[in-house]
Amino acid sequence: MRTKSNSHGQKTPPVSPAKARTEAQAGGEAVPPREASAPVSRAAGRQIGDTQPGESQRFIKNSRYFTICVYGIIMILAAAVIFKAIIDIDKTKAWLGQIAGVLSPFIFGALLAYMLNPMVHMFYRWIGLLLKKLNLKLKHSIHTVIAILITYVIVLGFLILVLVYVLPEIMNNIVDFVNFIPSAYNSLLDMISELQTRFPELDIEALTKPLTDLMPDLISTLRNFATNMVPAIYSVSMWIANWIVNLLLTIIVSIYMLYDKKRLMKASWRIIYAFLPNKHIPASHEILTECNRLFSSFVVGKFIDSAIIGLLCFILMTILQLPYTLLISVIVGVTNMIPYFGPFIGAIPGALILLFVKPVKALIFVIMILCLQQFDGLILGPKILGDSTGMKPLWIIFAITVGGSIFGVVGMFLGVPVVAIISYLLDRYLQYRLDKKKIPERMVDDAIKNMELDD
Repeated sequence: MRTKSNSHGQKTPPVSPAKARTEAQAGGEAVPPREASAPVSRAAGRQIGDTQPGESQRFIKNSRYFTICVYGIIMILAAAVIFKAIIDIDKTKAWLGQIAGVLSPFIFGALLAYMLNPMVHMFYRWIGLLLKKLNLKLKHSIHTVIAILITYVIVLGFLILVLVYVLPEIMNNIVDFVNFIPSAYNSLLDMISELQTRFPELDIEALTKPLTDLMPDLISTLRNFATNMVPAIYSVSMWIANWIVNLLLTIIVSIYMLYDKKRLMKASWRIIYAFLPNKHIPASHEILTECNRLFSSFVVGKFIDSAIIGLLCFILMTILQLPYTLLISVIVGVTNMIPYFGPFIGAIPGALILLFVKPVKALIFVIMILCLQQFDGLILGPKILGDSTGMKPLWIIFAITVGGSIFGVVGMFLGVPVVAIISYLLDRYLQYRLDKKKIPERMVDDAIKNMELDD
């Protein structure tokens, strides 16, 4: 440092070397080269040797390395949790089962609200058109409540009709079939005896022995069931009570979600806008819209398609005078919700039931189901569903197989839209990577041009 004296002979405060050089340049003086021993701090923009006495050196923060450390810690913790969950897979399954059981009313309530939302929106629009013609106005809350009320009156009315008229008829069909089993058993034994008479050289005992051994086991099972009837009734009663409570909670949760859907969506988008960079917001909106279209179009469309197939099956079986019409039609309609395998899964129980009654009726039923499923696959299904998922048959079979092995029948149904969404997201990510590397689709096509593939 150097000092200067003013015109009155007083000394001015010390001047830093940087400031002295600036003044020297302004006055035309020669500026000595900067000494190598005085490095410049990037953070403070001054020489390190310029600190005042008693001033401490501050720690220079680096947000980049801090972010890397945070991500590293999160990845380590996540890997530890996943490793622990895989090691104790039984405990993990039990824990996830408990959580799913507690949250089941909210999960099924959200699913019910999602499925009923198109109907609520339709009634909301119709009520708005009616009010417009009548020159009347309603508050948005009252308007929404009326649309939700109409929807649930229709749905609950349909369920009550099923419970009052359809379910008792199904139970009667089941009771009739159970009562028919002994006579069918005796008829089968008579047929085997007739075969023994006509063809003495055949070893019929190989067929009669399992049948004769089956009846005592069946009687023993029925006796044990009668002995344990009271505990079974208590367990079933508790299960029914728990099921009714969960059903009521599911309906209440779905009503609140339908009423507050705008607020819930706004909260969701607040989270998206708060945590996602602005450049990713348009792509996120497009992805969520397409995922919603894939899931809703398949679920709602498949439900309508299966209801029509079940109704057509009931009409055709009534015309053909086949027994157990309602029971078999419900089985066919419900299993038709499962893509590809559903029609076969529904046809097998119906064919076996009718086979006990009369083999000719079973043959008529199988031919009818084949015609009905051809109509569904070629005409009705494309009209209702269209290309809702855009998936190839191989991926649909994969989704049904994996979903069924993990979540049973529900997984076989929901596996297709879930895999369709995953396929869509993967396709977008691959396209993003190709665009980033500036690889056109033509280059991908050229890569397989020389392979022995059919056009």
